[in-house]
Amino acid sequence: MNRAGGVLEAGDVRCDATAYRVTLTRDDRYRRRIAMTTDCGRQFLLDLPEATYLPDGCGLLLDDGDVVRVVAASEPLLEIRADTPGTLARLAWHVGNRHTPAEILEDAVYIQPDHVLAEMIEGLGGTVSTVERPFEPEGGAYGHHGTLHQSHHHSAGSHHVHTHDHEL
Repeated sequence: MNRAGGVLEAGDVRCDATAYRVTLTRDDRYRRRIAMTTDCGRQFLLDLPEATYLPDGCGLLLDDGDVVRVVAASEPLLEIRADTPGTLARLAWHVGNRHTPAEILEDAVYIQPDHVLAEMIEGLGGTVSTVERPFEPEGGAYGHHGTLHQSHHHSAGSHHVHTHDHEL
């Protein structure tokens, strides 16, 4: 079985419609060692030196030189909105105060489904709806779950790795 022992940052991976891809939820994108299968059925072993968050668009460098692009899967989320930016900021603070992973955008906050938080948000004047979309929460003050850890691939100079496959 081919082994993926390195991670390339998203900006270092150029992909086209025929690239190897592995589509993973947010929780499945925090890994160290696990057997994986690309969307087209190619099996490989992810074998990183430490548990690493794999953001959407990064690449997994296989021993044979191929690259598998990580794609964030759509998943059920709660979309939080408010009438004013100040109210949304206050709602985001309350979510963060509960140490809940959150993706914070200019006009909405996204969290994983939690009926207790949904009730709290509505009680504070926000609106909550269920949506399906990829989830890229903030990395936090110490970079957890938002950026690549030290296992990413370094090379001299800037480069792009082209990925390829027979995936249709």
